[in-house]
Amino acid sequence: MTEKPEHQTGHSDALLLHVVDGESVIDGNLGPWGLFIRFLRAPFVSAYRHRDLIRVILKRELDERFKGSQAGWVWALTAPLLALLTYTIAFGGSAVLPNKTAAKSAYDYSLFVFGGLIAFNFFAEMAYRAPSLLQEYAHFIKQTLFPAEMLAVISTLRASAYAGIGLALMLVAQLAFTGSLSWTVVLLPLWAISFMAFLIGLTWFLSALGAFTRDVSYLMMTIAPLLLFATPVFFSQEVLPAPLNVLIYANVLTGFVEIVRDLVFFGRLPGIEVTAWTFFVSMSMFWFGYWFFNQNRANIADVL
Repeated sequence: MTEKPEHQTGHSDALLLHVVDGESVIDGNLGPWGLFIRFLRAPFVSAYRHRDLIRVILKRELDERFKGSQAGWVWALTAPLLALLTYTIAFGGSAVLPNKTAAKSAYDYSLFVFGGLIAFNFFAEMAYRAPSLLQEYAHFIKQTLFPAEMLAVISTLRASAYAGIGLALMLVAQLAFTGSLSWTVVLLPLWAISFMAFLIGLTWFLSALGAFTRDVSYLMMTIAPLLLFATPVFFSQEVLPAPLNVLIYANVLTGFVEIVRDLVFFGRLPGIEVTAWTFFVSMSMFWFGYWFFNQNRANIADVL
């Protein structure tokens, strides 16, 4: 019988341990490219290996979200619905959108804002929870061989369920208010995958930092509300003067907000420069977060 569990250490370039018929064999023949490819594959291999655990914990987290509530998941729909109704009442009838283009209907302004809030709220939920995520599961991490790196995946999937409800509501509202949906909405899964990869990487990074100091939680509680006004949610980056219209993309949320609006609200393909930059940031954050988490894995259980 042959098994090939990956030897978990705090270093991404650690040797791979194989167990062959009960005997340990160290694979030291991997060159630099082999180590690099193995590093890129590692989070996906781990997620597949622990897929049953991910499914069980995710189901428990979703069930506990509204535990004890009679309405249950109705609240998950009520919150974005009330937000959309509020923006419709507050901004309904606006003749000009934040990007200085003429509104085609009385509901365009509210849909414009709502699209930006879906992306921002998805980020904010992860930013608030990530620094204390490992503390929530400290008992399992300290007492068992628990795959702590999968908590970032589970928590992001949990948050995506509520973001998905908001996005579905936006599609329904877009169809109801305008009478049509652009074909570009079929590209939304690509946007969602890229955004989730970014948030998983961010969660790996923040959760590892948060394991060593609670100051990370307070920092994110301070920064996240301010980012709402530094992200083009209630305004458009198109109307900013140079060079602010370019510098605003240093806020990585700008690209995600712009892309989801283009696909759903404007019904057009996002610019290739914005798409390339957003994808680059997403992938960079994903693998940097994973690397950072692995570098500090050995010490996390000791400080929790």
